[in-house]
Amino acid sequence: MSEQLDMIYRKMLERTAEALKANNMLPYIAETKEEALSLVKGSIAEGATVSCGGSVTLAETGIMELLRSGKYNFLDREGKTPEEVQKIYREAFSADVYLTSSNAVTENGELYNVDGNSNRVAAICFGPASVIVVVGRNKVVRTLDDAILRVKRMAAPANAARLGCETYCLSKGECMALASGASGMTEGCRSKARICCSYVVTAQQRIKDRIKVILVNEDIGF
Repeated sequence: MSEQLDMIYRKMLERTAEALKANNMLPYIAETKEEALSLVKGSIAEGATVSCGGSVTLAETGIMELLRSGKYNFLDREGKTPEEVQKIYREAFSADVYLTSSNAVTENGELYNVDGNSNRVAAICFGPASVIVVVGRNKVVRTLDDAILRVKRMAAPANAARLGCETYCLSKGECMALASGASGMTEGCRSKARICCSYVVTAQQRIKDRIKVILVNEDIGF
């Protein structure tokens, strides 16, 4: 990527950071994945109880490896039974720190997330003492309308493929709502495997700086 484009993206991230700050979220800008990992490491005390949402971004930045390093009490869902996973979902509400990415972040300082199980959006909204959101520049959009389209065109089909969910978006590469001309936020398929069930916009926060957003000047996740 050219220095000129990196500069333009940096300006976009700076605008977004200012808007997040105005919404009582604490923003950081990292130039690289490695810098984002360092910021996360410096934000979690050793021995803290930590949980996370499923996220390609956390894997690509090395954060998942950090969480499994033994330095933390990590509520890890990997290799667990369905019953154990459900228990961890609930234990996450008492975690010291919850880590996740976001399906989109607007330049107006809003987080936009769509969930199937809804455990991730629930933890973002309430419970964990601190929430750290790591977001690549490819997920920053101008408006909520752009965020909605981003999920229907990119995030939902890609996550359906990642999770092996037999949905319309997996087979066609976009939400069926777009094909039918119905672009409303909650429009979609009726598949039992549908991953778009809960839609949450995170805007003005009552607990200042509970949510920290690390904006990374690289394309990460989907």
